[in-house]
Amino acid sequence: MEDDAVMASNQSPLPLKVEHLFFRYRRRRTWTLRDILLEARPGELILVAGMSGCGKSTLARSINGLIPHSYRGERRGAVYVLGDEVAQTPKAQIAQRVGTLLQDPERQIVGAYVENEIAFGLENLGFPREDILRRIDHILTYLNMPHLRHRETFALSGGEKQKVALAGILVMEPQMLILDEPLANLDPATAQEALAWFRRLADEGRTVIIIEHRVEDVLRIHPDRVFYMENGRGVFFGPPEDLPKAVDYRQVKLPAPWILRLSRKDRMPEFEPQVGPPGSRREPLVVYENVSFRYDEEGPWVLKDINWTIYRGDIIALLGPNGAGKSTLMKHALGLLRPTRGRVLVYGRDTREASVAQLASRVGYVFQNPRYMLFARTVAEEVAFGPTNLGYPPDEVQRRVQEALEMLDLTAYAQDPPLSLSFGQQRRVGIASVVAMGSKVLLLDEPTAGQDYWHYMTFMDGLLRLPYFEAVVFITHDVDLAVAYANRVVVMKDGVIQADGAPHEVLHDDARLREWRLVPTTLLNLNRAVFHTVGRFHRAEVLAHVLPQHLWKKWAYTPVLEQLQLDTGVTAAQVER
Repeated sequence: MEDDAVMASNQSPLPLKVEHLFFRYRRRRTWTLRDILLEARPGELILVAGMSGCGKSTLARSINGLIPHSYRGERRGAVYVLGDEVAQTPKAQIAQRVGTLLQDPERQIVGAYVENEIAFGLENLGFPREDILRRIDHILTYLNMPHLRHRETFALSGGEKQKVALAGILVMEPQMLILDEPLANLDPATAQEALAWFRRLADEGRTVIIIEHRVEDVLRIHPDRVFYMENGRGVFFGPPEDLPKAVDYRQVKLPAPWILRLSRKDRMPEFEPQVGPPGSRREPLVVYENVSFRYDEEGPWVLKDINWTIYRGDIIALLGPNGAGKSTLMKHALGLLRPTRGRVLVYGRDTREASVAQLASRVGYVFQNPRYMLFARTVAEEVAFGPTNLGYPPDEVQRRVQEALEMLDLTAYAQDPPLSLSFGQQRRVGIASVVAMGSKVLLLDEPTAGQDYWHYMTFMDGLLRLPYFEAVVFITHDVDLAVAYANRVVVMKDGVIQADGAPHEVLHDDARLREWRLVPTTLLNLNRAVFHTVGRFHRAEVLAHVLPQHLWKKWAYTPVLEQLQLDTGVTAAQVER
């Protein structure tokens, strides 16, 4: 009997089997996917990684049936989900087997209220009301979001929308999960909680496929295998510990000890971030004076008595949990929002006395969601729109457009429609549009979300080399971005600035980091350990060359996977089904 059970198990179809898959979209000349071979077993958690535009999202669409049922193009090969070829399987049947979290949560949310949104899938499957409410209670508790239950979805922050979309998928308990950049807009602690849930689902027998640029975060939950893609091909499929041997550390963000070891043989990066002329550090550019703000007269205070200044030469990383008020704070600098109390001065001018267009020549803002910004026929026209409307002569507009396209690695897409690009590429178009305007203070809302390591490091290096920015502020959940680039770190929570200072001053205390829902990374831990030797925080590629030999060897050969412990603070009862 035991042998019969083993034989039956061995004969069960795999949850996923991809055989020699090729695909190209109807209006594209080149193949987006090229000869993909991939399989996944029950209870397996697979990380899919690779640079933006390498085909990761197209692979996800091929598995969940959007290709070929919704997206048209030329398809070769086969994709089997639980033994059934997706091209011959009704979409409704695939949807019950495969749950997909999209990279852009706003494209997935249809309910006006959070509770309705989470219930949507279960209602369409005909679940009894009692079961729906029980499942909603459970998922809200686990994702630490019961306070969002009766909120309107349009009023949520980007990270909160991501959590709601995720809850709407997990509550349906599909047999396979495809998660396309699920951590992109989540604060680090929330991301760890979500990852703990994904690992739990895999351990219970579900197949989980995570498409993610935040490789170190996913390594914390010990994925069974990693599938790495380049130019539409799978170039590595194996255990995580073998990944450094197969990939270019400049293209995917690996843990700091791996980068130390791999980059030692290369030249040290020569660039050190700096904006504005030297010697002018304390000149105020944007000043918040006793600023409080709420969206309506009866609503809660989103900002509470903020006194804060952006100075010439600042490179500020603005950190904090989802819903802390970070985006609201930045929108005040551009006049998109005006204080309920207090005032904001931009180069000495009260924002209440200036239009958004007038302020745009001084302050540029890049939204968290690029779709809010994109409307032109081509990428080049999109990037040219701002400087043209600011009155720059045609030759200057062309120069700025070309410079921005090159800096953001978008030259090849200059004549493509912006909305036809991947989410990560759209984000780069939005950034290029503001860069081309030449605003003196640049505000970036999650500039690296959905971006691969090579693109965002190239972008940040190029951005901070440009001569016309006097200060740069970036909202981010990426602690390593703050470590590598910021000369000043500001942390917000509950509408209040909790800390403001140099990176080594603000990020030194693990207890405070947990309070702010931040998570120490291998790069932060490395920099804190060697700070007294090197005198400032650096990216790993720089530390590989400035560390003394004995310290380099100690850290470069640290057993990385043993160091990546997932500590979410979530109890067993909270994840128990």
